[in-house]
Amino acid sequence: MTRRYWTEAEIELLRRFYADALTADLAAALGRTIARVQAKANALGLRKSLELIAETARRRTQAPGHGSKATRFNKGQTPHNKGLKRPEGWAPGRMAQSQFKPGNKPHTWLPVGTFRIVEGVLERKFSDEPGPPGARWRSYARLVWEAAHGPMPPGHAVVFKPGRQTTDPELVTLDAVELIRRQELMRRNNVHTQYPAELVPLVRLRAAITRQINRKADAAANEQEADHA
Repeated sequence: MTRRYWTEAEIELLRRFYADALTADLAAALGRTIARVQAKANALGLRKSLELIAETARRRTQAPGHGSKATRFNKGQTPHNKGLKRPEGWAPGRMAQSQFKPGNKPHTWLPVGTFRIVEGVLERKFSDEPGPPGARWRSYARLVWEAAHGPMPPGHAVVFKPGRQTTDPELVTLDAVELIRRQELMRRNNVHTQYPAELVPLVRLRAAITRQINRKADAAANEQEADHA
């Protein structure tokens, strides 16, 4: 059996879409098996986005026969700890001993100023505020631009100038980044400008497959809700 090597164009497509697309869709678009696509993504250090993971989990729990249905709270059901306050409130088992105390930090905590690379983008922690990751981490390119010009205006994005993309903090300088409107960002990311002509049909096929899957999943969920109404 002849081994089929990955082309640069296929790898670029995988880097761009893996985070937010189902692996099965990418495999179909690329004409490869799911296992091969997953293995290549792992080798490249790619990860699924939190949004896709959450949406996939939501759809899975809505499927008929899912085991969580027997134990999940239903509308109108009273929670066990209603009206109770900690520490004297509801705390069965070793809950009270194992709860985080004020000021405790999880083992994954990192100090402000730490760098990390997420999906090929260099980010820096700028705050310890609670909330989603965006409240603590931000693209280092944007931080460099905002340090010189102030907060990024709505409807814009800070990007690297052509040929200046990097994950080396020392190379992320003010002359390497620029502020552009999101419409311009969309134009730059258009499949016709990002990929060779032979890959454009694959990208469109992936989008079509994803739309079909989402429509069928939504229809199944609606039918299930109607059956239980």
